[in-house]
Amino acid sequence: MATIREIAEYTGFSAATISRVLNNDPTMSVTDATRTTILEAASRFHYKPPVKSRRAKRKDLPHIAVAEMLSPAEQLSDPYYLYLKNYAAQYCLDAGGEISYLTEQGGLYRTPSQKRLDGILAIGIFSEEQVEKLSAMCPALVFLDSSPDETRFDSVVLNLSLGVEQALDYLIAKGHRRIGFLGPSCKLDQKKRPAPEVRRQCFMRYMEEKGLLDPELVLDTSSDRQEMWDSLLGRIREGRALPTALLSYNEETAINAMGALRKAGLRVPEDVSIISFNDTPLSALTEPPLTSVSAHLEDMSACASKLLFERMKECPSIPRKIVLPATLVERGSVIEIQSNP
Repeated sequence: MATIREIAEYTGFSAATISRVLNNDPTMSVTDATRTTILEAASRFHYKPPVKSRRAKRKDLPHIAVAEMLSPAEQLSDPYYLYLKNYAAQYCLDAGGEISYLTEQGGLYRTPSQKRLDGILAIGIFSEEQVEKLSAMCPALVFLDSSPDETRFDSVVLNLSLGVEQALDYLIAKGHRRIGFLGPSCKLDQKKRPAPEVRRQCFMRYMEEKGLLDPELVLDTSSDRQEMWDSLLGRIREGRALPTALLSYNEETAINAMGALRKAGLRVPEDVSIISFNDTPLSALTEPPLTSVSAHLEDMSACASKLLFERMKECPSIPRKIVLPATLVERGSVIEIQSNP
Protein backbone atom coordinates (compact mmCIF):
# COMPACT_ATOMS: atom_id res chain seq x y z
CA MET A 1 0.00 0.00 0.00
CA ALA A 2 1.48 3.35 -1.10
CA THR A 3 1.82 6.50 0.97
CA ILE A 4 1.01 10.02 -0.19
CA ARG A 5 4.74 10.76 -0.31
CA GLU A 6 5.30 7.84 -2.70
CA ILE A 7 2.47 9.03 -4.93
CA ALA A 8 4.03 12.51 -4.88
CA GLU A 9 7.38 11.11 -6.03
CA TYR A 10 5.67 9.17 -8.82
CA THR A 11 3.43 11.97 -10.14
CA GLY A 12 5.61 15.00 -9.42
CA PHE A 13 2.84 16.80 -7.54
CA SER A 14 3.29 18.02 -3.95
CA ALA A 15 2.10 15.86 -1.07
CA ALA A 16 -0.28 18.64 0.00
CA THR A 17 -1.88 18.80 -3.45
CA ILE A 18 -2.31 15.03 -3.56
CA SER A 19 -3.77 14.91 -0.05
CA ARG A 20 -6.32 17.60 -0.85
CA VAL A 21 -7.36 15.96 -4.12
CA LEU A 22 -7.75 12.55 -2.46
CA ASN A 23 -9.78 14.12 0.34
CA ASN A 24 -12.01 16.03 -2.14
CA ASP A 25 -11.08 19.44 -0.71
CA PRO A 26 -13.72 21.80 -2.23
CA THR A 27 -11.31 24.78 -2.16
CA MET A 28 -8.69 22.93 -4.22
CA SER A 29 -8.62 24.00 -7.88
CA VAL A 30 -6.74 21.65 -10.22
CA THR A 31 -7.18 20.65 -13.84
CA ASP A 32 -9.05 17.51 -14.78
CA ALA A 33 -5.78 16.07 -16.10
CA THR A 34 -4.05 16.64 -12.75
CA ARG A 35 -6.93 15.11 -10.79
CA THR A 36 -7.02 12.10 -13.14
CA THR A 37 -3.26 11.54 -12.85
CA ILE A 38 -3.42 11.58 -9.04
CA LEU A 39 -6.44 9.30 -8.81
CA GLU A 40 -4.97 6.82 -11.30
CA ALA A 41 -1.68 6.73 -9.35
CA ALA A 42 -3.56 6.19 -6.07
CA SER A 43 -5.46 3.29 -7.64
CA ARG A 44 -2.36 1.80 -9.23
CA PHE A 45 -0.46 1.77 -5.95
CA HIS A 46 -3.50 0.69 -3.90
CA TYR A 47 -3.51 3.81 -1.74
CA LYS A 48 -5.83 3.72 1.26
CA PRO A 49 -6.47 6.73 3.50
CA PRO A 50 -5.39 6.43 7.14
CA VAL A 51 -8.02 5.19 9.57
CA LYS A 52 -9.46 8.35 11.11
CA SER A 53 -10.77 6.62 14.21
CA ARG A 54 -7.23 5.84 15.36
CA ARG A 55 -6.17 9.43 15.01
CA ALA A 56 -9.26 10.64 16.82
CA LYS A 57 -8.32 8.61 19.89
CA ARG A 58 -4.91 10.23 20.23
CA LYS A 59 -4.69 12.88 22.91
CA ASP A 60 -1.12 14.02 22.27
CA LEU A 61 -1.57 15.80 18.92
CA PRO A 62 0.01 19.28 19.03
CA HIS A 63 -2.70 21.92 19.11
CA ILE A 64 -2.07 24.69 16.55
CA ALA A 65 -4.22 27.81 16.38
CA VAL A 66 -4.45 29.89 13.19
CA ALA A 67 -4.81 33.66 13.55
CA GLU A 68 -6.04 35.46 10.45
CA MET A 69 -5.72 39.05 9.29
CA LEU A 70 -8.92 38.98 7.21
CA SER A 71 -12.43 37.87 8.09
CA PRO A 72 -14.00 35.00 6.09
CA ALA A 73 -16.06 37.54 4.10
CA GLU A 74 -12.96 39.58 3.24
CA GLN A 75 -11.13 36.44 2.14
CA LEU A 76 -13.83 35.72 -0.44
CA SER A 77 -13.16 39.06 -2.16
CA ASP A 78 -9.37 38.59 -1.98
CA PRO A 79 -8.66 34.83 -2.01
CA TYR A 80 -4.88 35.23 -1.55
CA TYR A 81 -5.12 34.78 2.22
CA LEU A 82 -7.78 32.10 1.86
CA TYR A 83 -5.37 29.94 -0.15
CA LEU A 84 -2.52 30.63 2.27
CA LYS A 85 -4.71 29.53 5.19
CA ASN A 86 -5.94 26.38 3.47
CA TYR A 87 -2.47 25.29 2.37
CA ALA A 88 -0.98 25.99 5.80
CA ALA A 89 -3.78 24.18 7.64
CA GLN A 90 -3.39 21.15 5.38
CA TYR A 91 0.38 21.02 5.95
CA CYS A 92 -0.12 21.21 9.72
CA LEU A 93 -2.70 18.42 9.60
CA ASP A 94 -0.44 16.27 7.41
CA ALA A 95 2.38 16.79 9.89
CA GLY A 96 0.22 15.47 12.72
CA GLY A 97 -1.23 18.63 14.18
CA GLU A 98 -4.71 19.53 15.40
CA ILE A 99 -6.04 22.84 14.02
CA SER A 100 -8.35 25.45 15.53
CA TYR A 101 -8.99 29.06 14.51
CA LEU A 102 -8.59 32.07 16.77
CA THR A 103 -11.28 34.73 16.97
CA GLU A 104 -10.76 38.22 18.38
CA GLN A 105 -13.45 39.32 20.81
CA GLY A 106 -13.31 42.28 23.13
CA GLY A 107 -9.65 42.80 22.36
CA LEU A 108 -8.78 39.20 23.29
CA TYR A 109 -8.01 36.20 21.12
CA ARG A 110 -9.96 33.04 21.85
CA THR A 111 -9.85 29.49 20.55
CA PRO A 112 -12.85 27.12 20.54
CA SER A 113 -10.67 24.25 21.71
CA GLN A 114 -10.13 23.69 25.43
CA LYS A 115 -6.86 21.88 24.76
CA ARG A 116 -3.54 23.48 25.69
CA LEU A 117 -2.15 25.62 22.87
CA ASP A 118 1.22 24.44 21.47
CA GLY A 119 1.71 26.88 18.59
CA ILE A 120 0.20 29.78 16.67
CA LEU A 121 0.41 30.42 12.94
CA ALA A 122 -0.42 34.09 12.24
CA ILE A 123 -1.37 34.76 8.61
CA GLY A 124 -1.20 38.33 7.33
CA ILE A 125 -0.41 41.62 9.05
CA PHE A 126 -1.06 42.34 12.72
CA SER A 127 -0.72 45.45 14.88
CA GLU A 128 1.89 45.64 17.63
CA GLU A 129 -0.87 45.19 20.21
CA GLN A 130 -2.19 42.10 18.42
CA VAL A 131 1.32 40.65 18.13
CA GLU A 132 1.88 41.02 21.86
CA LYS A 133 -1.44 39.35 22.67
CA LEU A 134 -0.64 36.42 20.38
CA SER A 135 2.84 36.09 21.87
CA ALA A 136 1.40 36.08 25.39
CA MET A 137 -0.92 33.21 24.45
CA CYS A 138 1.89 30.97 23.18
CA PRO A 139 5.64 31.53 22.70
CA ALA A 140 5.74 29.28 19.61
CA LEU A 141 4.52 31.92 17.14
CA VAL A 142 5.25 32.04 13.39
CA PHE A 143 4.12 34.73 10.95
CA LEU A 144 3.17 33.93 7.37
CA ASP A 145 3.30 36.80 4.83
CA SER A 146 4.56 39.34 7.35
CA SER A 147 7.54 39.84 9.64
CA PRO A 148 6.59 42.25 12.45
CA ASP A 149 9.79 41.69 14.45
CA GLU A 150 12.45 39.42 12.97
CA THR A 151 14.50 39.68 16.18
CA ARG A 152 11.74 37.83 18.08
CA PHE A 153 9.59 35.76 15.73
CA ASP A 154 10.02 33.27 12.89
CA SER A 155 8.46 34.44 9.64
CA VAL A 156 8.02 33.67 5.94
CA VAL A 157 7.66 36.48 3.40
CA LEU A 158 7.92 37.02 -0.35
CA ASN A 159 10.61 39.07 -2.10
CA LEU A 160 8.25 41.68 -3.56
CA SER A 161 11.03 43.79 -5.06
CA LEU A 162 12.31 40.83 -7.07
CA GLY A 163 8.79 40.13 -8.33
CA VAL A 164 8.34 43.71 -9.54
CA GLU A 165 11.70 43.68 -11.31
CA GLN A 166 10.94 40.36 -13.02
CA ALA A 167 7.60 41.68 -14.29
CA LEU A 168 9.11 44.92 -15.58
CA ASP A 169 12.07 43.19 -17.23
CA TYR A 170 9.60 40.91 -18.99
CA LEU A 171 7.48 43.81 -20.24
CA ILE A 172 10.53 45.74 -21.41
CA ALA A 173 11.80 42.66 -23.27
CA LYS A 174 8.39 42.50 -24.97
CA GLY A 175 8.90 46.04 -26.29
CA HIS A 176 6.83 47.97 -23.75
CA ARG A 177 8.09 51.38 -22.66
CA ARG A 178 4.88 53.09 -21.52
CA ILE A 179 4.35 50.87 -18.48
CA GLY A 180 1.91 51.82 -15.74
CA PHE A 181 1.18 50.67 -12.21
CA LEU A 182 -2.29 50.00 -10.87
CA GLY A 183 -2.80 49.97 -7.12
CA PRO A 184 -3.13 52.09 -3.96
CA SER A 185 -0.50 54.62 -2.94
CA CYS A 186 -0.70 53.46 0.70
CA LYS A 187 -1.33 50.14 2.45
CA LEU A 188 -0.30 48.69 5.81
CA ASP A 189 3.28 47.99 6.83
CA GLN A 190 4.55 44.95 8.76
CA LYS A 191 3.04 46.31 11.98
CA LYS A 192 -0.33 47.28 10.45
CA ARG A 193 0.49 50.99 10.23
CA PRO A 194 -0.33 53.12 7.15
CA ALA A 195 2.69 53.27 4.84
CA PRO A 196 3.57 53.64 1.13
CA GLU A 197 2.54 50.54 -0.83
CA VAL A 198 5.67 48.41 -1.28
CA ARG A 199 5.11 47.17 -4.84
CA ARG A 200 4.30 50.69 -6.01
CA GLN A 201 7.50 52.02 -4.43
CA CYS A 202 9.54 49.24 -6.05
CA PHE A 203 7.91 49.97 -9.41
CA MET A 204 8.74 53.67 -9.29
CA ARG A 205 12.33 53.07 -8.17
CA TYR A 206 13.05 50.47 -10.85
CA MET A 207 11.36 52.39 -13.66
CA GLU A 208 13.32 55.49 -12.68
CA GLU A 209 16.56 53.46 -12.81
CA LYS A 210 15.58 52.38 -16.35
CA GLY A 211 14.77 55.96 -17.36
CA LEU A 212 11.16 54.96 -18.11
CA LEU A 213 9.18 56.35 -15.18
CA ASP A 214 6.14 58.43 -16.17
CA PRO A 215 4.24 59.51 -13.02
CA GLU A 216 1.13 60.02 -15.15
CA LEU A 217 1.00 56.26 -15.67
CA VAL A 218 1.07 55.43 -11.96
CA LEU A 219 -2.65 54.98 -11.39
CA ASP A 220 -3.84 55.12 -7.79
CA THR A 221 -6.85 52.96 -7.04
CA SER A 222 -8.57 51.57 -3.98
CA SER A 223 -9.57 47.94 -3.52
CA ASP A 224 -13.21 48.88 -4.15
CA ARG A 225 -14.27 47.54 -7.55
CA GLN A 226 -16.63 50.40 -8.43
CA GLU A 227 -14.13 53.10 -7.45
CA MET A 228 -11.48 51.45 -9.59
CA TRP A 229 -13.85 51.18 -12.54
CA ASP A 230 -14.86 54.84 -12.20
CA SER A 231 -11.23 55.95 -12.06
CA LEU A 232 -10.05 53.91 -15.04
CA LEU A 233 -13.12 54.56 -17.20
CA GLY A 234 -12.98 58.27 -16.33
CA ARG A 235 -9.40 58.43 -17.57
CA ILE A 236 -10.42 56.74 -20.83
CA ARG A 237 -13.42 59.07 -21.34
CA GLU A 238 -11.21 62.11 -20.79
CA GLY A 239 -8.96 60.92 -23.61
CA ARG A 240 -5.89 60.64 -21.40
CA ALA A 241 -3.21 58.32 -22.73
CA LEU A 242 -3.16 54.80 -21.42
CA PRO A 243 -0.02 52.73 -20.88
CA THR A 244 0.63 49.86 -23.26
CA ALA A 245 1.06 47.64 -20.21
CA LEU A 246 -0.05 47.66 -16.57
CA LEU A 247 1.49 46.00 -13.54
CA SER A 248 -1.29 45.40 -11.02
CA TYR A 249 -0.41 45.17 -7.33
CA ASN A 250 -2.71 42.18 -6.80
CA GLU A 251 -4.94 39.74 -8.63
CA GLU A 252 -8.28 41.25 -7.65
CA THR A 253 -7.27 44.65 -9.04
CA ALA A 254 -6.00 43.09 -12.28
CA ILE A 255 -9.26 41.20 -12.83
CA ASN A 256 -11.30 44.35 -12.13
CA ALA A 257 -9.12 46.31 -14.56
CA MET A 258 -9.74 43.73 -17.27
CA GLY A 259 -13.48 44.19 -16.77
CA ALA A 260 -13.22 48.00 -16.93
CA LEU A 261 -11.12 47.91 -20.11
CA ARG A 262 -13.56 45.48 -21.70
CA LYS A 263 -16.46 47.81 -20.83
CA ALA A 264 -14.59 50.65 -22.57
CA GLY A 265 -14.23 48.54 -25.70
CA LEU A 266 -10.53 47.83 -25.20
CA ARG A 267 -8.90 44.42 -25.42
CA VAL A 268 -6.37 42.64 -23.23
CA PRO A 269 -3.62 42.19 -24.32
CA GLU A 270 -4.05 43.76 -27.79
CA ASP A 271 -4.71 47.27 -26.43
CA VAL A 272 -3.33 47.00 -22.90
CA SER A 273 -1.19 44.17 -21.52
CA ILE A 274 -1.58 43.27 -17.82
CA ILE A 275 0.61 41.48 -15.28
CA SER A 276 -0.81 40.58 -11.88
CA PHE A 277 0.66 39.70 -8.49
CA ASN A 278 -0.07 36.60 -6.32
CA ASP A 279 -1.02 33.99 -8.96
CA THR A 280 -3.79 32.11 -7.18
CA PRO A 281 -5.65 29.52 -9.29
CA LEU A 282 -7.97 32.35 -10.42
CA SER A 283 -5.20 33.73 -12.67
CA ALA A 284 -5.45 30.74 -14.99
CA LEU A 285 -9.26 31.05 -15.22
CA THR A 286 -9.56 34.62 -16.53
CA GLU A 287 -9.97 35.48 -20.20
CA PRO A 288 -7.25 35.84 -21.25
CA PRO A 289 -5.36 33.96 -18.51
CA LEU A 290 -3.28 36.37 -16.43
CA THR A 291 0.48 36.51 -16.63
CA SER A 292 1.32 36.72 -12.94
CA VAL A 293 4.09 37.13 -10.40
CA SER A 294 3.72 33.96 -8.37
CA ALA A 295 3.90 34.19 -4.58
CA HIS A 296 4.34 30.39 -4.38
CA LEU A 297 1.49 30.05 -1.91
CA GLU A 298 2.03 26.35 -1.25
CA ASP A 299 5.75 26.82 -0.63
CA MET A 300 5.19 29.81 1.66
CA SER A 301 2.66 27.83 3.68
CA ALA A 302 4.88 24.74 3.82
CA CYS A 303 7.86 26.77 5.07
CA ALA A 304 5.79 28.49 7.77
CA SER A 305 4.30 25.19 8.95
CA LYS A 306 7.73 23.59 9.10
CA LEU A 307 9.12 26.52 11.09
CA LEU A 308 6.24 26.24 13.55
CA PHE A 309 6.73 22.51 14.16
CA GLU A 310 10.46 23.06 14.65
CA ARG A 311 9.75 25.93 17.04
CA MET A 312 7.32 23.79 19.05
CA LYS A 313 9.75 20.86 19.19
CA GLU A 314 13.24 22.29 19.41
CA CYS A 315 12.85 25.98 20.28
CA PRO A 316 15.79 27.25 18.15
CA SER A 317 17.93 29.85 19.86
CA ILE A 318 17.36 32.60 17.27
CA PRO A 319 14.34 33.50 15.13
CA ARG A 320 14.51 32.65 11.44
CA LYS A 321 13.16 34.71 8.57
CA ILE A 322 12.66 32.98 5.21
CA VAL A 323 12.38 35.23 2.15
CA LEU A 324 11.11 33.31 -0.87
CA PRO A 325 11.85 34.49 -4.41
CA ALA A 326 8.94 35.43 -6.63
CA THR A 327 8.63 33.83 -10.08
CA LEU A 328 6.96 35.16 -13.21
CA VAL A 329 4.37 32.81 -14.74
CA GLU A 330 3.73 33.58 -18.43
CA ARG A 331 0.17 33.26 -19.73
CA GLY A 332 -1.88 35.19 -22.27
CA SER A 333 -2.35 38.73 -20.91
CA VAL A 334 0.86 40.23 -22.34
CA ILE A 335 1.58 40.88 -26.00
CA GLU A 336 4.85 41.78 -27.68
CA ILE A 337 4.90 45.19 -29.36
CA GLN A 338 7.28 47.17 -31.50
CA SER A 339 8.90 49.74 -29.19
CA ASN A 340 9.45 53.29 -30.32
CA PRO A 341 13.05 54.19 -31.13
